[in-house]
Amino acid sequence: MRYPASEKLEIIRTVEASHLPVRQTLAIIGIPSSTYYDWYASWAEGGIDALADRSPRPRSVWNRIPDDVREAFVAFALDHEDLTPRELAVKYTDEKRYFVSESSAYRILKAEDLITAPAHVVIKAADEFREKTRRPNELWQTDFTYLKVIGWGWFYLSTILDDYSRYIIAWKLCTTMKASDVTDTLELALEASGCNVAKVVQKPRLLSDNGSSYVAADLADYLGDKGMDHVRGAPHHPQTQGKIERWHQTMKNRVLLENYYLPGDLERQIGTFVDHYNNHRYHESLDNLTPADVYHGRGAKILKMREDIKKQTIRNRRLQHQAAAA
Repeated sequence: MRYPASEKLEIIRTVEASHLPVRQTLAIIGIPSSTYYDWYASWAEGGIDALADRSPRPRSVWNRIPDDVREAFVAFALDHEDLTPRELAVKYTDEKRYFVSESSAYRILKAEDLITAPAHVVIKAADEFREKTRRPNELWQTDFTYLKVIGWGWFYLSTILDDYSRYIIAWKLCTTMKASDVTDTLELALEASGCNVAKVVQKPRLLSDNGSSYVAADLADYLGDKGMDHVRGAPHHPQTQGKIERWHQTMKNRVLLENYYLPGDLERQIGTFVDHYNNHRYHESLDNLTPADVYHGRGAKILKMREDIKKQTIRNRRLQHQAAAA
């Protein structure tokens, strides 16, 4: 219950005039001791005017993003229309060295009517592999997916994805899905990662489904020669390979926006998107780092830089607020 300043003063006078102890008097009139002493301190310092209720909301919010930054962020968003508010917030912080949270990015864009429905239906990411990896090149996921070239028929994309960082280590556009296509892709991955020449305690394990190319004796022999273990997911349970399934979905959402009439055109488009995915696309499950940041060990340094930018931005906003209020 709220009391006007006059009633608060009357309660203070009543307590002062009572022959009973303060606590007992307050219990009779139903006022908590802490509330009474707050009133008393305000009255003693500022008189009856200090007893008036103040708005619980401040006149200005010190941490409000300045108008010029809001305008700059909207312009930045218009230059990067393909990015989500989360990706825009991270990219703006990285490039402009000014922290904007995801929620602030959404509110700014919403106020400008720049939040639109996604161009495609997003399928929920699959369950995690129950034995979580702790470093790059510990476990590689692999799988094929179908892509069509008009007038040529179906082609099959074979990919090697690092489980820890989601980095696409190697890929190959194939005309078949044989064990030899898998070994060719693995050769590319071993060379790109340096695991074919580096002395490591344990070579990467390979995780795949139970397709015919992955259960072939030729692949088993190849992996045995390379000292690589092979783990296969449970039949009819594609969630085990959830990360590479999600990669297929993400890639197709972008690559299949166009039709292709030559295999070379499709191959170039896949290569362009792999570069974007590895080096420029912020991944929410990686603390908004890119797969390349995590794979190459830059993640901790980037997160530290972002935290420093956030602290400096908030410090500057507070100083600007204090200067404006002075």
